[in-house]
Amino acid sequence: MNLAIAPDRIAEMQSAVLDWYAANGRDLAFRRTTDPWAILVSEVMAQQTQAARAAEAWTSFMSEFPNPVSLAAASPAAVIRAWRGLGHNRRAIALRAAAVAIVEDHRGRVPDDVEALERLPGVGPYTARAVVAIAFGRPVAALDVNIRRVLGRAFLPGALPPRALQVAADAIVPSDWPGAWTHALMDIGAACCRPSNPRCAICPLQARCTYATSASDARPPMEAAPVSSDRPRQLRFESTTRWLRGRIVDRLRDAPDDAWIRFAEPIGEHDVRAVELAITTLARDGLIELDPRSDGLTARFSAATPTST
Repeated sequence: MNLAIAPDRIAEMQSAVLDWYAANGRDLAFRRTTDPWAILVSEVMAQQTQAARAAEAWTSFMSEFPNPVSLAAASPAAVIRAWRGLGHNRRAIALRAAAVAIVEDHRGRVPDDVEALERLPGVGPYTARAVVAIAFGRPVAALDVNIRRVLGRAFLPGALPPRALQVAADAIVPSDWPGAWTHALMDIGAACCRPSNPRCAICPLQARCTYATSASDARPPMEAAPVSSDRPRQLRFESTTRWLRGRIVDRLRDAPDDAWIRFAEPIGEHDVRAVELAITTLARDGLIELDPRSDGLTARFSAATPTST
């Protein structure tokens, strides 16, 4: 194992991280539970959503779907309605599919090992390991881009193959506090160890961090490359297909159950042809269904469980 620091200093760095988290960690609603289902829901919500925003939605979602059985029994329409404000609605459908798999294959209990979790729809390596660490107290490292950055700068400088990185990261997890460790590294990545212009002065690892204590010209290239002057201009969000898909889903979300809604006019700056293409894609993704009697412009939330996401 290629650790950047001597083993006898690991405990010192662990203590610095955990002490900082105890004093500065974000007080998010889903951090007050170790219920495996609640943790799985929170991790899926936070995949592409800011943690604070996910925490707000998580409370109401858990009130409606407190366990896998309740979500598996819900219609896709009910799940998408409860997902309002989180975006990336395919995550909601995948989470429902995961609930179905938990009920059918695991007797309604969230599995407690990484491999079984990764077989659930919508659950990738990070989410599986986060659930195992936080909910089940197993010393495994959940590696997303933020945690990789913290570990890569403070503990494991230099490029490691993914498998070797996972092994090395697992070895650093404090066996008694794997959940707090996961949350702490996430918060340090957000508050201190930013991709560019890191705030090393307030980081609990500053004095021990390979990156912070190295000369600026000797630091590894952890930041993104500078933006080129000839880079194409970024599209306005309202002009993107993602924005259009969101408006279609919002209109269906506000409609009565089983009501067919016709989209025969432009939406924003998107013409009817673009609307039709977006509706077709949403249907293919299992989020909505098309009225077979129409011309492809009439849809509703799907009443059946999608076969894929």
